[in-house]
Amino acid sequence: MKFIVSSSALLKPIEQIAGVINPKSVLPILDYFLFDLKKGRLTVSATDLETSMTTVVNVESNADGKIAVPSKIMLETLKALPEQPITFNADTETLNIEIVTDSGRYKLSGQKPDDFPKMPKIESASSISVKAASLGNAISKTIFATGTDEMRQALTGVLFELKKDGINFVATDANRLVRFKNTAVKPTEEINFVIPKKALNLLKSSLPNSDDAIAKVDYNKSNAFFSFGDVNLICRLIDEKFPDYKAVIPVENPNKLLINRLEFLGSIRRISIFSNKSTHQVRLKMAGSSLTVSAEDLDFSNEAKEELGCTYDGVDMEIGFNARFLSDMLSALQSDDVILNMSTPNRAGVLVPSSQNEGEEITMLVMPLMLNTYN
Repeated sequence: MKFIVSSSALLKPIEQIAGVINPKSVLPILDYFLFDLKKGRLTVSATDLETSMTTVVNVESNADGKIAVPSKIMLETLKALPEQPITFNADTETLNIEIVTDSGRYKLSGQKPDDFPKMPKIESASSISVKAASLGNAISKTIFATGTDEMRQALTGVLFELKKDGINFVATDANRLVRFKNTAVKPTEEINFVIPKKALNLLKSSLPNSDDAIAKVDYNKSNAFFSFGDVNLICRLIDEKFPDYKAVIPVENPNKLLINRLEFLGSIRRISIFSNKSTHQVRLKMAGSSLTVSAEDLDFSNEAKEELGCTYDGVDMEIGFNARFLSDMLSALQSDDVILNMSTPNRAGVLVPSSQNEGEEITMLVMPLMLNTYN
């Protein structure tokens, strides 16, 4: 097995899929890339058994072959090399590998390709196509709200809810919830499944940003298959039912706060420095056209307060929120202004952008904190 390729042309695609590899793999073979060379096209695969990725690199070659290559040393070698052509030689019998450059030779040992796990096949699958940029945007807008509690597996991923009028992407950790709706895609069937966070992070970093790039999504009862360009990602679905998120979104929210997003975000970040390090609570006090943002840490006698201009329609109110949650939500939005809809201090606040992009609709919900009793 032999091929010639530029160092950067090989490095870039395998860096894309290297995130699949778990640094604490249970099987030694999972620390390897599978190199499969056929007719000048090198397919590189990586897997952790739950998530798998493949990418294709065009190379100069007259000899086909297959071998498992140690991922860490391969990546580190390519990163350390300046841009130049490299020759990759592998003896598929002895499993000896040699990388040859203009000024050096580097030898390493491979593994048998048959030991590498087989990639799941697309069987009995349905499919949809969506703009790659739109899919990446949906992931960015929701993934930060996923949970980390392994006892509640469904909350550690993002719900893909396919409906006739669009796709809902929903994430929650039980303290906050984000629903991103894409109405540009019209699925032919109504179904939902939960994609793990790791697979979505890999997707987010790999999806092309060009307006005309399309991602195809195939899915069956156990796996989802994402393909775009020369990259494929396969992941096992989370086999747990996602909670009924619609039941927790308040419908009646008579109190509405309209405020500049960046000014609000900046204030939250500054004030949160002085908040309690356990609760990260910030207090919002709305009266007339004024919003007071404050926080206090009684243990260290720290406190801070700022007043911001706003448009407020409702009764005077004081409500507490986790500053980190608010900051994450405001950072994920892109509109100049945001609207915070509220009913009472003990019910969830609903944050939405003041203007939505065509074909998109985003709703963010955050649970309040019980207010500290200080003046």
